Amino acid sequence: MRLRWLTGAAMLALAACGQPERTGSASSSPAERVAFPGDPFPSTYKPYPGVTTLITNATIFDGEGGRVDGGSVLLADGKVVAVGTDVNAPADAVVIDGTGKFVTPGIIDIHSHLGDYPTPSVDAHSDGNEATDPVTAQVWAEHSVWPQDPGFARALTNGGVTTIQILPGSANLFGGRSVTVKNVYARTVQEMKFPGAPYGLKMACGENPKRVYGSRNQMPSTRMGNVAVNRATWQEAREYMAEWDKYADEGGDVPERDLQMDTLVGVLKGDILVHNHCYRADEMAVVLDMAEEFGYKVTSFQHAVEAYKIADLLKEHGTCASVWADWWGFKMESYDAIYENLPLLEAQGACATIHSDDQDGIQRLNQEVGKALGDGRRMGIDISDEQAWTWLSFNPATALGIAEQTGSLQPGKMADIVLWSGNPFSTYTRTEKVWIDGALLYDADDPTRRPVSDFELGQVGEGDVK
Repeated sequence: MRLRWLTGAAMLALAACGQPERTGSASSSPAERVAFPGDPFPSTYKPYPGVTTLITNATIFDGEGGRVDGGSVLLADGKVVAVGTDVNAPADAVVIDGTGKFVTPGIIDIHSHLGDYPTPSVDAHSDGNEATDPVTAQVWAEHSVWPQDPGFARALTNGGVTTIQILPGSANLFGGRSVTVKNVYARTVQEMKFPGAPYGLKMACGENPKRVYGSRNQMPSTRMGNVAVNRATWQEAREYMAEWDKYADEGGDVPERDLQMDTLVGVLKGDILVHNHCYRADEMAVVLDMAEEFGYKVTSFQHAVEAYKIADLLKEHGTCASVWADWWGFKMESYDAIYENLPLLEAQGACATIHSDDQDGIQRLNQEVGKALGDGRRMGIDISDEQAWTWLSFNPATALGIAEQTGSLQPGKMADIVLWSGNPFSTYTRTEKVWIDGALLYDADDPTRRPVSDFELGQVGEGDVK
């Protein structure tokens, strides 16, 4: 088992680096034979400096379904230190009166294209879909991300969004790797990359791949073609993995390197998480069967407008549904979407998250959840406000593999926190302050703490807060 683990780690490293050194021989140990360099694009994220801060007398949603009325939150050294009604702080702490206000974990958007479809929205900035082949698992979204996209600052200041998964688009069956970032001002995407976050693989089923490639008279042009290409690709990945496993165990000639297969082997080894764009219930069920056939897990279905029909299957497989509150009817596979999707998933015990897939929607995800809550209550599903906040922070953190670090206000976790002017599900509420790793990056009362991208400097509307 130790040898297999080493091989799995090596295959993950494979996807990020050059040809392995050929210094080993058949008599070398497995660890020596499979000696790959580390990730060539590592996170260089460093938190901005913060100060010890105590927010007092606020209503607190802890992100995991808990609520504290008249509570306090203490932040220090970039972490949540304490949450409760009786919290003591050092004498030098900055104290903020939260009377009438709400405190929550920062919002996590599990589905965004900020940076790879940035503003201004022009062809020169359209870098989210490598629509040249239905299988492009070798591309990485981070290599298209433009950190100067003004959308990042607006998501922070207007939306309280502190963590974002940026994905490739959905033109291809295998769209490429996603990247999870902290929503901070940075010069490079590596300075934004969430430390230790697993990579994701964006996949897509349904109309998009068959439309893109069917219009070129190539496979796939049907849903059955989608599945056939997927299965053939996974089979190739399993064979590739077996080659490298054999080499690790027995030595011999170094197998030929394939960057595309490296990503897929990362999935098969459990190191890379699958986020699958899929709308219809029947197609999601097929994807779950295919995942069982080839031995990988679907971490989340993205968009999943018919997830309410198969909530039991999603729960059984431990697969999250990342959905909109009310998008529907913009193409045939979205026609049977319903407003009650999120509350129905919650009521049936499935993992549910809200997502944006939109540069404007990311600024109002709290209000999107408010709409879903209202729709659920109108049909008799009474979900508390504090439980609904799990759709915005803890559940997406879980689906991204970062729930140990963020997503809830538990002592020791990253102090990614938002102070709201009132109930965050109200259309009248605004973000007042946003902390990331304990650093106050946005303050509505302080014009010097309103982040503006370099691209915006000197332009009309610079740093506007809508």
